[in-house]
Amino acid sequence: MPERYLALDLGAESGRAVVGAFEGDHLAIEEVHRFANRPVRLPTALHWDILSLLAEVRAGVAAAERLGPCTSLAIDTWGVDFGLLDDRGALLANPVHYRDARTDGMLETAFAIVTRAEIFERTGIQFLPINSLYQLLAAVRAADPALRLASTFLTIPDLLHYWLTGEKICEFTIATTTQCFNPRTGTWAVDVLDRLGIPTHIFPDVLSPGTILGRLRDELGVTRSTRVVLPGAHDTASAVAGTPLRGPHAAYISAGTWSLVGVEVAEPFITQRTLELNLTNEAASEAPSVC
Repeated sequence: MPERYLALDLGAESGRAVVGAFEGDHLAIEEVHRFANRPVRLPTALHWDILSLLAEVRAGVAAAERLGPCTSLAIDTWGVDFGLLDDRGALLANPVHYRDARTDGMLETAFAIVTRAEIFERTGIQFLPINSLYQLLAAVRAADPALRLASTFLTIPDLLHYWLTGEKICEFTIATTTQCFNPRTGTWAVDVLDRLGIPTHIFPDVLSPGTILGRLRDELGVTRSTRVVLPGAHDTASAVAGTPLRGPHAAYISAGTWSLVGVEVAEPFITQRTLELNLTNEAASEAPSVC
């Protein structure tokens, strides 16, 4: 029997579950579930319907298992957004959508405390108000009780992986989208976070793509045989990893909710020129990608 692997790919507008069957010399893929990703607007903010997304992920797992057992599964999603857990591991609030207006003016607020050049030097990420750094700064400025009570920060794929395994970690490629991570040191940018008043104890360990998180747990916590493995949890990272780039001068175009043009480089490209051009360094597997 071929080895069967389940990929769950969640974009900002839709998601899908795809089974890949590997028979030793080729990979056959089949989409088994597709669903919409619809945000929910409340009087206070625009939110992701994260529990609905969890239900769709589980529906994708069930659809795959109806065709036969899967050796492993992995989830990737869009970047920057996150959930906050309390010390019991409970979600404190529905994750806020990156298009919510709470980050209006947060770039200027941040630059009044830590200069633009310093933030770029520490993180290598282009300046967009949607970045996790400015979402967290907005929560600090609003005295958000969820942030005050938080014990753990998890990006969206890490949150879904946590609910499937019980493991609270952050995957490397998705960590680099947050503008809270230093790609040179491979650690959270605690100096920047401290100066902005963002609690640093909430950031979990960062693990590499390919790490086995554990066995899949169902809704009742019963452990299954399927392994949960970290992919490039940022959807762009997984897309670039799957692109057959030929040689060091090859470039890629990724077109989805966002359109990106980039190249793979051996090390983060953090210079005055890339700062001026507002380029970004995001991890694609173990190597950074500049776009």
